[in-house]
Amino acid sequence: MQRFSVSKEKKITQYDSDFYLSKIVNKASQLHIAWMRIEAGGSVGYHEAVAPQLLLIVEGKGTVLGKENIKYEVTQGDAVLWEKGEGHETVSEHGLTAIVIEGEHIDLTTISMLNKD
Repeated sequence: MQRFSVSKEKKITQYDSDFYLSKIVNKASQLHIAWMRIEAGGSVGYHEAVAPQLLLIVEGKGTVLGKENIKYEVTQGDAVLWEKGEGHETVSEHGLTAIVIEGEHIDLTTISMLNKD
């Protein structure tokens, strides 16, 4: 067994964002997996998804915005999927931790079981 820390985070400020990211898997143009931490009052600024992107909320709560331009509350256990090219943002008043999975090979048929609507 090997143990790892996600504490070596990089602060992201692109698109007026204010959050921290630790890459877990980063295979060029295939699949990216990262640990993301948004501190209280932080955000992932509005931008277009470069590939399908799945946000899995691990702890905390916040709001997300997608192509509908409607803000939805998210909390621990929620998942959000944005399509390639979809403009989106994530904001947290009190803080939020998530796993982000991004890549062309996300199987959307298996993700549909997460749909709350």
